[in-house]
Amino acid sequence: MKIGLISDTHGSCSAWEAAIRGPLSGSEMILHAGDVLYHGPRNPLPEGYAAGELAEVMNQSAAPVLIAQGNCDSEVDQMVLNWPLQAPFAVYHCSLGPILIVHGHGHDSTSLVSLSKRMKASVVVTGHTHIPGIMYKDGVWLVNPGSPALPKGPSPVPTVGWLHDEGICVGHLDGGDILIHERW
Repeated sequence: MKIGLISDTHGSCSAWEAAIRGPLSGSEMILHAGDVLYHGPRNPLPEGYAAGELAEVMNQSAAPVLIAQGNCDSEVDQMVLNWPLQAPFAVYHCSLGPILIVHGHGHDSTSLVSLSKRMKASVVVTGHTHIPGIMYKDGVWLVNPGSPALPKGPSPVPTVGWLHDEGICVGHLDGGDILIHERW
C-alpha cells in the first residue's frame, strides 16, 4: 500500500508532475491538503506556474485525488477540476482506518487531534505552512508533507509525503530522498 501526500502546489504543474513521476509514483491514492491552483496574494509565482495546465493534468491522474480546500482555493477552481474541492475536510478510508485531510489554517495541533479523535482517525494530513513535519500527539499522527512548489522554513526544499505499510515518510521532491521517516 502506498498513499501519496501533497499540499500547497499553488498552480505549479511542474511540481505536481515531478511528484507524480518521482516520490509519489505507484500511489493508489493521492491526498491533497489544499491550495491547489492559485498561488495566493502573499506568495510569489512558483516555478512552473500553469494553473490551467495543472488542472488538466490532475484531472487525468491515474490515482484518484482527494482534496481538502485550502485558504487559497476558491469556488471557481472547482469549475476546472474534476475532483471535489470545496470541502474544508476530507476523509479517506483505508486499511489504516480513516485518514483526515485538512489544510490546517485556523487549527493548532491540539484542535487537529481533537477533531481527529471525533472522526476516529489516527492520521491527519495538513498543509498551509509549507514546512514538512511529522508529529505523534495523543495517539494521532499529524503529517505535513510541506510544499513541492513553494517550500518554506529554515532549510526550504520541495517535499511531498507518503504513507505505506510500515509508516510515514516525507521526502525531497527531486530524487525522493527521505528526509523524515516514522514507523507506526
